[in-house]
Amino acid sequence: MHNKIMNALEISRLKKMYSNGKRALNGISLQIKEGDFFALLGPNGAGKSTMIGVISSLVKKSSGKVLIFNLNLDTDNQVAKSYLGIVPQEVNFNHFETCIQIVMNQAGYYGIKCSEAYDLAEKYLTEMDLWSRRNDISRSLSGGFKRRLMITRALMNEPKMLILDEPTAGVDVELRRSMWDYLIKINNSGTTILLITHYLEEAENLCKNIAIIDQGEIVENSSMKELISKLHTETFIFDSVADIEFLPKIENLTLRVVDSHSFEVDILKGQNLNELFDLFTRNNIRIRSMRNKSNRLEELFLELVNSKNQDVD
Repeated sequence: MHNKIMNALEISRLKKMYSNGKRALNGISLQIKEGDFFALLGPNGAGKSTMIGVISSLVKKSSGKVLIFNLNLDTDNQVAKSYLGIVPQEVNFNHFETCIQIVMNQAGYYGIKCSEAYDLAEKYLTEMDLWSRRNDISRSLSGGFKRRLMITRALMNEPKMLILDEPTAGVDVELRRSMWDYLIKINNSGTTILLITHYLEEAENLCKNIAIIDQGEIVENSSMKELISKLHTETFIFDSVADIEFLPKIENLTLRVVDSHSFEVDILKGQNLNELFDLFTRNNIRIRSMRNKSNRLEELFLELVNSKNQDVD
């Protein structure tokens, strides 16, 4: 008999109204299964940060219920919070403390004994490539390594669920990829991850399930696979053998120049690519290579948000 997977996070009819009358959350409900790698997307001001603020007990909700691994955040606050590791959007540690001091202090908040905390610090600072810099003042770190230190700090209580708010903002591509690899590793080891991101490619590459929030409401909640399958078109980039002097007009196709050797085309889902190549050949365009443009999620995101806004109008 299989054990039923519990919810790592369960939000029911959550509302937040600020004193100025602004409604940040409009009765949202959301469930994230234990072990999931879940993406939360939304434009600025959509309610993402307010939702995370409520979950982390930094923002007081107006109404609704939050369960963390079946523990009610209202009645079992301390234990429920001990299951969480939060990586906020803004760097918020003491810039005059060393890396080791920052993570050891964090362990102290959870009552972890000093010897055990040191072992944890060595483990996670090493995994984040920060152990050799453990005695460096944190202000001397680059932006990317400050982000790594934030993640290390959040892991010191070995949380069952890690919440990351824009963890790779301002991080270079190489560092972002290494952080992705590490997040996949800890998710595979059983840690539930909730990722708030603006990088749509990041969500598509990492996450199994996704919710999109806009104007305080959940406008989409599905698996990443299902969400992508809703797209009616995909964009491909074609590289031609010769320079492109002009693009021909081809019925039912939109061609856009990328550079002197490349152009992109929006292709209807299920359209026969061989027929497309025949069309290009008849128009004296010889193709060297083609690739999918990584903007499928972005197109769908805009489509969902725009359709919701039109409904409101």
